[in-house]
Amino acid sequence: MEYRIEKDSMGEIKVPADKLWGAQTQRSFENFRIGTEKIPSEMVTVFAYLKKAAALTNKELGIITPERADAIVQACDDILAGKLDGNFPLSVWMTGSGTQFNMNINEVVAHRAVQILKEQGIDETVHPNDHVNHSQSSNDTFPTGLHMAGVLLIEGQLFPAMDRLYGALHDKEVEFKDIVKIGRTHLQDATPLTLGQEFSGWARMIQRDKEMLTKGVDFLRDLAMGGTAVGTGINCPEGYDVRFAEIVSQLTGTAFHTAPNKFQSLTSKDELVVVHGMLKALACDLMKIANDVRWLSSGPRCGIGELFIPENEPGSSIMPSKVNPTQCEAVTMVAVQVMGNDAAMGFAASQGNFELNVFMPVIAYNLIQSIRLLGDVMDSFRSHCVTGIRPNLARIDYNLHQSLILVTGLVPVVGYDKACLIAKKAAKEGLTLREAALQSGWVTAEQFDAHMDPAKLAGVK
Repeated sequence: MEYRIEKDSMGEIKVPADKLWGAQTQRSFENFRIGTEKIPSEMVTVFAYLKKAAALTNKELGIITPERADAIVQACDDILAGKLDGNFPLSVWMTGSGTQFNMNINEVVAHRAVQILKEQGIDETVHPNDHVNHSQSSNDTFPTGLHMAGVLLIEGQLFPAMDRLYGALHDKEVEFKDIVKIGRTHLQDATPLTLGQEFSGWARMIQRDKEMLTKGVDFLRDLAMGGTAVGTGINCPEGYDVRFAEIVSQLTGTAFHTAPNKFQSLTSKDELVVVHGMLKALACDLMKIANDVRWLSSGPRCGIGELFIPENEPGSSIMPSKVNPTQCEAVTMVAVQVMGNDAAMGFAASQGNFELNVFMPVIAYNLIQSIRLLGDVMDSFRSHCVTGIRPNLARIDYNLHQSLILVTGLVPVVGYDKACLIAKKAAKEGLTLREAALQSGWVTAEQFDAHMDPAKLAGVK
């Protein structure tokens, strides 16, 4: 491998000749060979928007020359276009401020900006700190990037996946609206409902989760940019923070605004904890939906077996013909991971000592992973499971009419105690509820038929 020599305040260091990063990135790359987790590519994208907006703001305020600003902007556009992939190698497990990642971006952008200027015949330097990082600190850029990542990923990736899953569940709600089945509470028989009503509950969970997240995302629209090192805005010109938020809003197509208190925005990660808690709520609902589908499709002959789910792949290496609820299992594993991530987020956010939180890379990693996993698994569950769910009408009908809980329909006629005795008689003597009720003498055939229609008990007749 060929190398070039880069310099920083600590001296010289060898850097791979084919890479655009500089000395500080190289030092971090060598000093933090910890794990396999890298700063997510989504943060690279967000920082490209951030540095582009910063350059445009600095240009507008006359802080850096138009030539340098334009070159920085073009370099950021190269990042956004994927042309500089492979230049962002740093581990999550680095300094807790994310300084080295910020410098990784600064160095790559500066190096590429110099190349762009040379291509234009302009012999001018672009310094990672003096120009790309002008009016900024890692201490306000990383919190800004965290908030931007949350908003952009939730709006751009998670919400569309939620909408698609909601749509699929709602379609099943409509398709199954007339299929009356036995309900279950405590894993025991309960009064009837329709399969469509059951699906409607699942659909509303996803819809409600989106409503909550929509409100939560608004908390992330406050940006720390302009607070610089400790929140005072040292080395940052007046009006920079407001104008930056306006420009980054234009670039990303979604609304951001400057945080009203930069001291809070640098050290507190409470907004991120709230939003990730909403992601955890979504994970909880997905866990419940997937488990319900798994239970209802269990068997197929020796379980509940009321649903047929798509057979996507063989389920066993030893048991022929076995097919497992693999998509449901993927959903539940993702849910567990998100719940674990939420614990990490909470611990990390509690460590805002004095003027800065120093757990931000791990917050970024967990936040982005949760959003990515939830979006991916909802699409997978929808396309490979939900859309192909079919009712087992014979099993649904059998289970419905075998249940003694239908006797609840007789309570208005005979009262709770007598209804209980009718059900116990049916169970003890192997009778149908109708037979037991008529033998009791408390109910006529007409009364029984009028009150024991399952569709009526389900509230759809």
